[in-house]
Amino acid sequence: MSSDTSKQLLEVRGIGKSFPGVRALNNVNLQLKGGEVLALLGENGAGKSTLMKILAGVQPADEGHILLDGEPVEIKGVQDALDHGIALIHQELNMATNLSVGANIFLGREPQKRGLIDEATIYERSKRYLEMVGLNVDPNIIVGDLTIGRQQLVEIAKALSVDARVLIMDEPTSSLSQKETETLFTAIKDLRKRGVSVIYISHRLGEAKELADRVSVLRDGENAGDLPKEEINHDSMVKLMVGRDISQFYSRTIHKPGEVALEVKNLRTPVHPTHELNFSLRAGEIVGMAGLVGAGRTELLATLFGVTPNVGGEVLVSGKSIDAQSPEEAINAGMALVPEDRKLQGLILEMSVRANMGLASLKRESPNGIFMNDEREGEITQLMIQQMRVKTPSEKQVVRYLSGGNQQKVVIGKWLAMEPRVLLLDEPTRGIDVGAKQEIYGLMEDLAKSGVAILFVSSELEEVMGMSDRTLVMHEGQITGELTREQLSEEAIMQLATGNTEAA
Repeated sequence: MSSDTSKQLLEVRGIGKSFPGVRALNNVNLQLKGGEVLALLGENGAGKSTLMKILAGVQPADEGHILLDGEPVEIKGVQDALDHGIALIHQELNMATNLSVGANIFLGREPQKRGLIDEATIYERSKRYLEMVGLNVDPNIIVGDLTIGRQQLVEIAKALSVDARVLIMDEPTSSLSQKETETLFTAIKDLRKRGVSVIYISHRLGEAKELADRVSVLRDGENAGDLPKEEINHDSMVKLMVGRDISQFYSRTIHKPGEVALEVKNLRTPVHPTHELNFSLRAGEIVGMAGLVGAGRTELLATLFGVTPNVGGEVLVSGKSIDAQSPEEAINAGMALVPEDRKLQGLILEMSVRANMGLASLKRESPNGIFMNDEREGEITQLMIQQMRVKTPSEKQVVRYLSGGNQQKVVIGKWLAMEPRVLLLDEPTRGIDVGAKQEIYGLMEDLAKSGVAILFVSSELEEVMGMSDRTLVMHEGQITGELTREQLSEEAIMQLATGNTEAA
């Protein structure tokens, strides 16, 4: 199949969609040519995911039309979309982790031979699709035994197996290592050459610049504008997304740090029990932690916070040794952890903003140790909503219905109510839009000014370099080096992240 980017493959005209109290999409138009990579951008709540779910048959539009090859089509469900060659790869994986890779790729579409599932055909075909995404694994291996990054690549291989003409990717690199991301980019470029069209949703603007033939931006459920390839740059994309210029994305004021707030001595984590970790954090300091997926950064934060007890070493907060064998002990010592997966570990999605805001303070503010002081819960919630600038109809709003950025603000807010000395942030801006990112960067700066010591893990090198006073780099469970702000560069970080300490 050859690329033909001159022919309009998919067209969306006047799509509208409303939910109770929310106008998600208003008269949205979108065009996609054959063999084109279109980056669809916008802040959280802009309507990107809603539009893609309509195209993929997950939910219906209230008004408007969808055309394929110039002809109107009606997409009543997911199977309709697949029959038309439209496949959606969800941001949150939808895998049967107890089945093999091949079984997942052909789940519900198993080839048969004499009335039985044809395992040999599944194996051979799966191998071909896995090769297309650069994943060299045995199709018979159980999906649950793969890393999250590799499971994402299996999800993409599954989409390719339905002979998709339009492949919709929603934040496909959010769980991938740099090497896996590069493999994915190669696969996308190969798909484009074969005439497959890709709609690529990402908050990582560098990815849009590298991959996209064109950028289309949504803002507040409406079209904000398009950028042809020659006009795609960071400032132009940001301006369309937020409707204003962001003159200084990373607002850092370097100031002299205070006393040592966190000291880690010979700490050994259960995941890498033979490696001893040593470092310290000072009050008012922002320290970034870089490394590839699997380097042990998340495991380190979990051990510091007592989620997974350490197997050796010592942790000191403000000079006092703590036996962090549970989160309760870490919290009492003045630590707080904002986890990587806010939906699974940071929030109770079916509870209100108010109930979530009061979770961390529950024991402190419970006179009888059971029930929260209702008045104090209200005070904490209102203070944090205001301080964190949480966009919510009311404190009674169920957290599930907030945008990703506002969910993240609730997670951070519940911990700030505890006035921590040491704040651990694991991927604090993952899956949130550029405007919310800037607000969280500003919050980190304000907390540092007030004397809070911040240790944050990030897979975005630009973020690490923009926000860190200094950076610790990990590789396979070890801290391979420390870089001052003056020494920070993508090359220096990647050399240490790949274990090349001499080159760095």
